[in-house]
Amino acid sequence: MTAIAELEPREVWEHFQTLCDIPRPSKHEQHLRDYLQGWAELKGLGTQVDSAGNLVIKKPATPGMEDRRGVVLQGHLDMVCQANSGTEHDFFNDPIRPVLRDGWLVADNTTLGADNGIGVALALAVLGSDTLSHGPVEVLLTVDEEAGMGGALGLDGGVLDGDMLINIDTEDWGEFYLGCAGGVDVNVRRAYAVEALPTGYVSGRLSVKGLRGGHSGVDIHEERGNANKLLIRLIRELEDELALRVASFQGGSARNALAREAFAVVAYPAADAGRLASRLDAFQQAMRFELAGVDEGVTLALEPASADRVMSLADQRTLFAALHAAPHGVRRMSRRVPGVVETSNNLGVIALDQGKLFANFMVRSLLDAGTRLLAGEIDSLFGLIGAEVEKEGEYPGWAPNPQSPLLELFQQVYAREYGHRAEVKVIHAGLECGILGAKYPHMDMVSFGPDIRGAHAPGERVRVETVGHAWHLLQAVLAAVPARD
Repeated sequence: MTAIAELEPREVWEHFQTLCDIPRPSKHEQHLRDYLQGWAELKGLGTQVDSAGNLVIKKPATPGMEDRRGVVLQGHLDMVCQANSGTEHDFFNDPIRPVLRDGWLVADNTTLGADNGIGVALALAVLGSDTLSHGPVEVLLTVDEEAGMGGALGLDGGVLDGDMLINIDTEDWGEFYLGCAGGVDVNVRRAYAVEALPTGYVSGRLSVKGLRGGHSGVDIHEERGNANKLLIRLIRELEDELALRVASFQGGSARNALAREAFAVVAYPAADAGRLASRLDAFQQAMRFELAGVDEGVTLALEPASADRVMSLADQRTLFAALHAAPHGVRRMSRRVPGVVETSNNLGVIALDQGKLFANFMVRSLLDAGTRLLAGEIDSLFGLIGAEVEKEGEYPGWAPNPQSPLLELFQQVYAREYGHRAEVKVIHAGLECGILGAKYPHMDMVSFGPDIRGAHAPGERVRVETVGHAWHLLQAVLAAVPARD
């Protein structure tokens, strides 16, 4: 028995249990997809796996609803895989083990996968129901969303028949989303020279831990700490004060998550060990003061580690100067949508070892031109130091359509069921709607979902009550879909 076993609505949570049981990292969703395809075929539903690996399941209209407009329910199969240091969890083999706490289902030391497992579970519950009233329904379950929108970008044309799409991948109940940011990944690579450990030096492993992390789009405006940027800042200060040398650096583990932890094997004069300990204590206090109210749990530590080679001093200064200067965080707030971030960047992953540097920047913007501008600035910066810069996986934003008939349908049903109209929002995160809209220009789209907090970080949780609300609303909307013109 798990924490999910007694939750209601049962028809939704039983599918989420399946998603917890079958591992589904990005690019490794095939076992889950095969299971769901087999499940759907046993129920007599039509299925198709397209060339990108996306699963489409089609369910005919219930009797008397054959004339209704076709609806596509859409979500993604993969999840962000993050675990706290010291947590032994193999995301390729181990199930997620959530617990129920104060009305929330939570995974304490790993991500939960409510993003987007709850959306998928809601769609599967529609497919599995024998009592709902609805017109023709298609469920599109994409792959590789969290690692670059690969499934949506590769979706075959002509796969979908419906002209109304309900994306179930947002995280605030009582809000309907009508637009989202586009984005692009900027990958930086550069070789560097190595040399022997200087005479009189000893080595250790510097760590920055204890940060909250979070979604690199949804949480970027909160100005939480980024472990990569903090450790780079510390190294820049110590390379002058203590002639610190760097042997390796590893920070962050997901492109679309704020880096919670970063580690560097460093070398320093043995005679300066006391000064280094004092300096780390002072830096930790300063960071806790700067990050008060958002990330005051930041912790610095120096642990034993061995190194016999370090970066050349010239390359160390060049590379860490560029990484220190690289943008991170909010670049611009939207003038068109007050209170929403327009353009941002996340320095999500750095790997520096054995003469090679890799760094990933994830740029987002509500304006496609804003995405290209900030990505171009990063390209220019690292071009100055002779790095190889690659921009990949660019996807468009989803431009809002305030006159959306599907939005009005959602608002009418929501007001009838809950006594007031919902808020309409634009999200600074990458939903697949922009990509799908480019492939299916006729598609009318709205996104909604239950309350999810802490997506992309350990401790991710979903409010159980709002899953029930989302299920109730989805049933009511499907029953109210109008007839085709």
